[in-house]
Amino acid sequence: MTDVTTQAQPAESTGRAAGLERAEVALRFDSWVRTLVEWARIPSVSADPAHHGDVAASAEFFADALRSIGFPEVEVLGQGPYLPAVLARWPSGDPDAVRVVVYGHHDVQPADGEDRWTHPPFDPVVVDGVLHGRGVSDDKGNIALHLIGLQAHLAATGRTAPAVDLTLLVEGEEESGSPHIDELLALLAPRLDADVIVVSDTGIFAADTPSLCIGMRGLVSGELHVSGPTVDLHSGSFGGAVPNPLAELARLVAALHDEHGHVTVPGFYDGVDEPTAQERAATAALSFDEAGWLAGPAASRETWGEAGYSTLERIGARPTAEVNGIIGGYTGPGGKTIIPTDGHAKLSFRLVGRQDPAAVQRRVSEFFTELARNGVQVEMRWEGGGVAPLTTQLDHPATRAAQRALGAAFDTDRVLLTREGGSGPEADLVAALRAPMVFLGVMTSEDQIHAPNERAPLVLLQRGAEAVAHLWSELAALGRGGLSSDADRKAVANGG
Repeated sequence: MTDVTTQAQPAESTGRAAGLERAEVALRFDSWVRTLVEWARIPSVSADPAHHGDVAASAEFFADALRSIGFPEVEVLGQGPYLPAVLARWPSGDPDAVRVVVYGHHDVQPADGEDRWTHPPFDPVVVDGVLHGRGVSDDKGNIALHLIGLQAHLAATGRTAPAVDLTLLVEGEEESGSPHIDELLALLAPRLDADVIVVSDTGIFAADTPSLCIGMRGLVSGELHVSGPTVDLHSGSFGGAVPNPLAELARLVAALHDEHGHVTVPGFYDGVDEPTAQERAATAALSFDEAGWLAGPAASRETWGEAGYSTLERIGARPTAEVNGIIGGYTGPGGKTIIPTDGHAKLSFRLVGRQDPAAVQRRVSEFFTELARNGVQVEMRWEGGGVAPLTTQLDHPATRAAQRALGAAFDTDRVLLTREGGSGPEADLVAALRAPMVFLGVMTSEDQIHAPNERAPLVLLQRGAEAVAHLWSELAALGRGGLSSDADRKAVANGG
């Protein structure tokens, strides 16, 4: 989960006060925070095999937390190629209830660079109303909202079961690119009937500007390998006479962009839709303090990117090519004058619009192969098939219901519609479940997602829990018959 961008629109009036839901969340909040702290102590880093046991422990912890609030059906899914996931279901009891599948993840990013953490990453602590620790935002904080939010919903409505048929799918590999999400969804397909999918792995534009995400970028990533001599060579005896793999690697990586920040891979922009004038105007109207963003969450000296687009447009509405790490040669103390055998660069590409992950992988591989000089071997090794970008249906009743739920929690009738720069398996979920999707998360770009000093302001967690409590009532009020978009109704009217 990263920054948020584009497309501001007012929500419909909620027509209701926060009322009982707010009181019920407040009543349980301190106890819930203690549960979140204990969960966040578990270093469930899916990218590190040494922590796969912790991923399993994290799944068991969350499963127990779900059982403790009354979920009648809870299962830890650990027998497969995937790391342990949690599946939980609480039927409404109404045969015509709206069927909701909530998706999130309990694995977390590595906490490398611990010397840059003000507080130990896996020893969460609350300081001045802010919870600090790895995973307290992404995504344990956002997914734990469904524990307290559901309790508040039940207490406020007097129900003994949710107003919707509620299913939670919380996976353990999202921070590793969800490499086995297809197998997991295929296994669970008979048990994931959905009228709407709710994803709690996004954020809002700012703490004082609630927003609903309407799109996430796709992602492909991998390693570029450049090989030269079969042994390290003395740079005095061989330097200048044979190709240097690290110099060649640097040249290839630098060739990904031109002087205007455009990605130079032929065909890379196929499927990228230009933002409309309305979208660009909406983005420009957002209250964005670029200087404050640079000095704060961006922690950078200057903006940079694709010419012709604003910073917010670059973050969410445009594709990217990024260098995540370079490895090779001698990096120990002192000098070692060699020409190394090989070098590697970790690369990632964010996708938007209708970009096809497989096509992007093929074109990038061809780009490096054709650009490489004789005397070195070049290979792009991809990490799985990647994930496609996704844009939700702006006119869908579920989208408007989520806006109303956020509006009630934040005491406003104006909830923005924005895009997010991050990526996840959302397109896979929509394809497998064949249902519309809405996003509901409450963290901001200031909360150091994926970085040292990840944090979660308690006030945002509290508002997020209230929004969850409202959402189940909002969706139930629509009913299954009310969950057709304008496009769906037009298709039916035209015989589609």
